[in-house]
Amino acid sequence: MPHRFGALVIGAGSFGAWTARELRRRGLAVTLLDAYGPGNSRSSSGGESRIIRMGYGPDDIYTRWAMRDLELWRELFAQTGQPLFHRTGVLWFARTQAQDPYNSASLDAFRRLSVPHQTLTAADLKRLYPQIALDERITWALLEPESGVLMARRAVAAVVEQAIREGVEYRCSKVAPTSGEGRLEAVLTPGGDSISAETFVFCCGPWLGKVFPELLGDRIFPTRQEVFFFGLPPGDQRLGPPALPTWIDLGEEAYGMPDLEGRGLKAAIDRHGPAFDPDTGSRLPTAEGAEGVRRYVARRFPALQGAPVLEARVCQYENTSSGDFLLDRHPTLRNVWLAGGGSGHGFKHGPSVGDYMTKLILEGGPVEPRFSLVTKQSVQKRQIF
Repeated sequence: MPHRFGALVIGAGSFGAWTARELRRRGLAVTLLDAYGPGNSRSSSGGESRIIRMGYGPDDIYTRWAMRDLELWRELFAQTGQPLFHRTGVLWFARTQAQDPYNSASLDAFRRLSVPHQTLTAADLKRLYPQIALDERITWALLEPESGVLMARRAVAAVVEQAIREGVEYRCSKVAPTSGEGRLEAVLTPGGDSISAETFVFCCGPWLGKVFPELLGDRIFPTRQEVFFFGLPPGDQRLGPPALPTWIDLGEEAYGMPDLEGRGLKAAIDRHGPAFDPDTGSRLPTAEGAEGVRRYVARRFPALQGAPVLEARVCQYENTSSGDFLLDRHPTLRNVWLAGGGSGHGFKHGPSVGDYMTKLILEGGPVEPRFSLVTKQSVQKRQIF
């Protein structure tokens, strides 16, 4: 039996949940669908934690968005009574400007955009963070004292729960692949149900290429990413907040965060992994992946030499060719919109994506060129970190 709604949002991750909520707050009847549920373990918005930081090198648009995103996440948590943001600070290990133009560009942006920050010398780092073993390549650091960590899967669930309270209808359902020209009248579920709407917004993350195989099958690249949590020595408070901030080490392609809520120190290598199927891919970590992260952690945090792995997660990025988001209208279906390509850094930006998509859908106007479909190529050349 067909059902009709003003807007149908497919995908209840960070992008989809915030978009559904914003459309509802602008007066539309909205239904939100997800095949596995908000913050599920297959999704790119699943997992325990995600960094929210302002540093984006020369890419001011993401810095501006992140500043607003943090405000909106904190407003949501205050509204729902769920303290799902940890203000750990975010510490960027930096090399010389010639070796590390990214952090120098971030510093310029912080000054220009009035982002709270501190610059630290190598001597400052040794004094403030003696638990971190530095090497001679790290000559300074950039600290964002107001940034930190969002508790990801619970944060997404909080957005969906609040959206439902505000009138969004939520359904757990999958949709079939979609194509065509003109207008999309309805999507089909595996059970044969037809759901029609005036507007469709596909926020399917790593599934976008499956839903639109001809259009996006070779322009969204899901990759396998391994994350590990290491156990702290008993009674050791040096590796939890406030003693240790979240850190990003671009020179080593590594990042991590302190022990939060007793889960252990989180660490991962930020290289794109092999191609991955979000439905059927194995979520068991590899011995090689664990050993690579273990070596980094033992070198950077000597107290964790030989530390046990308490948990490991396999998630995925859904990369675009550049790392810029895909936020655009479908090229042949005029009432269909695409929002995805989080590329490993998108979670924090759910509030801004929701606002951006809602304004595009309801008010029109040009698409930001870097978010357009035509800029998404079939060969990866990562530019956004």
